[in-house]
Amino acid sequence: MFTLPDETQEIRDLARDFARNEIMPGAGERDRSHRFPTELVATLGEMGFMGMFIPEQYGGTGLSVLDYVVALEEVCYADAGVGVIMSVQNSLTAWPILAFGNEDQKMKYLPPLASGEKIGCYALTEPNAGSDAGAQRTKVTPDGDAYVLDGTKMWITNGPQADICVTYANLDPAERHRGVCAFIVETDWDGFSVSKVEDKMGINCSGTAELVFEGLRVPAANLLHEERKGFRVAMATLDGGRIGIAAQALGIAQRALDLAIAHAKERVAFGKPIATKQAIQWMIADMGTRIEASRLLVHKAAVLKESVKGESLDVQQRVAGRACSMAKLYASECANFCADKAVQIHGGYGYSREYEVERLYRDARITTIYEGTSEIQRLVIAKSLLA
Repeated sequence: MFTLPDETQEIRDLARDFARNEIMPGAGERDRSHRFPTELVATLGEMGFMGMFIPEQYGGTGLSVLDYVVALEEVCYADAGVGVIMSVQNSLTAWPILAFGNEDQKMKYLPPLASGEKIGCYALTEPNAGSDAGAQRTKVTPDGDAYVLDGTKMWITNGPQADICVTYANLDPAERHRGVCAFIVETDWDGFSVSKVEDKMGINCSGTAELVFEGLRVPAANLLHEERKGFRVAMATLDGGRIGIAAQALGIAQRALDLAIAHAKERVAFGKPIATKQAIQWMIADMGTRIEASRLLVHKAAVLKESVKGESLDVQQRVAGRACSMAKLYASECANFCADKAVQIHGGYGYSREYEVERLYRDARITTIYEGTSEIQRLVIAKSLLA
């Protein structure tokens, strides 16, 4: 896609104006203090950015996946920590409830997510179940009109702040993915606790936590989809999550390029701005080219994901799955490349926390790890191409 639809451009401009005027000025302070951006999240909810996929009947804006990634890129350009909060809310919490929830679940949980009144999280990863997501050890035991959950989840973005948690547990860990069930958990229920808040390298204003379930009773009405079909919910959800992280990476990369260009024009060495030096020009050329390629991959994946909305999971995976993985793989590695080159162009200044590129370097690193590592994306892509 080379020209965005008019409506999408308007959404981009709205997100850009808010991000650069309201989010960007406090990004450095939030990085240092690790302070959750409560006020910004509330405003994002008021603007409709916390429920972009959610139809108007459930309190959302009912926009497209392309609208979402364009807005998310702008937010992450200003602060990737704020962006990942928005990404998890849309892609990993609201989307599976919208796609797999029954009408009662949608009516109960989507409106407060769309408004930002409630914060959501996605609890899949465990101490021994990261890339191997089928190795879920969190146990679920049916008990009358409820299910009882016992186990631990790790690296859960929005975990410390979440009110609603889409989580996964296994009826029989020996059955691996065939026993996994998905649930909508309210975090104020007895048996739910936040055990540890992580001290991370980057995206510091977003909370990341270890969650513990100890005899947590979940009403049967909060089973998401069907028993033993939770792994399909998880994998379908991750496709959208990967597009979100690709957009996050794109925002980081674009900011790194813009800062590198500005510094190269201002910094003088040997009597001339370093922008006149071929070594610097080649780095900037490589950064710009990779960003442009990343943006095309992200937009293509978004359009394909939108085109199969409402289709079966098999159709969604066949049409959009590979594109989502390609976008996430390439954009995340592009973000790391661009942040690295931006630090290099800044020289010693780039290694100082006084300069924004140092934060971008740290923020970029996670994008090749969460929502499926680069290695997992390559496995997904290769499997699709060889099928």
